[in-house]
Amino acid sequence: MNKLDLQGRVAIVTGGARGIGLATARRIVASGGRVAIWDLDAAKAEESRAALAAEGIASAHVLDLADEAAVEAATRETLAAHGKIDILVNNAGITGGNMPVWEIPVEQWRRVIEVNLNAPFIVARAVVPHLIANGWGRVVNVASVAGKEGNPNAAHYSASKAGLIGLTKSLGKELAQKGVLVNCVTPAAAKTDIFAQMTEAHIAFMLSKIPMGRFVEVEEIAALICWLASADCSFSTGGVFDVSGGRATY
Repeated sequence: MNKLDLQGRVAIVTGGARGIGLATARRIVASGGRVAIWDLDAAKAEESRAALAAEGIASAHVLDLADEAAVEAATRETLAAHGKIDILVNNAGITGGNMPVWEIPVEQWRRVIEVNLNAPFIVARAVVPHLIANGWGRVVNVASVAGKEGNPNAAHYSASKAGLIGLTKSLGKELAQKGVLVNCVTPAAAKTDIFAQMTEAHIAFMLSKIPMGRFVEVEEIAALICWLASADCSFSTGGVFDVSGGRATY
């Protein structure tokens, strides 16, 4: 593993208790940073915090990321625990299952948009003013190649991730002269707990689209996220960074 310099940086990682979020939190701690895990699963968040604390400094904050008051409270708790916030990784997300548009229950559509798009907006709205006050900060949003291409039988997921790409570009332009850079990553599928929300046919479809012929490892996604969160990333903002094994064509 190449050494990244995140010495002394404090990062919020949403959905940090498992999968891509946990791999990112581990990479941050290994690079000298501190992590605040924001997650809805209290038991898993504490388990992951304890594991990270063996290697560095970590805290766990349990909340619904779509709840504005809860996000504001978690922001205050993170500042109290760590003294500052330098990095925000908006990683938490759900797929919402697989079905054609006309079969998606309206409430299911709304929930996917709420978690995958509204929550990153609400979190950014609470955290970004602190990054501006620092005069330095990094926001990394975890979107998906589905947001660029539109996966069949996953319109709710694809639309939410396309929206997150748009949010990234807008916020990146707004903060371009404030020392705060905003980028997103668009991975192909990784084998995480989110696979439990998908059909076997959809999983096979996603694999068939990847020229490398394998799923991405969460550690590979974390490596890109952490580079985007570092000072080495200094002139990229509003950017969309693929980690798709050759799937992405633009």
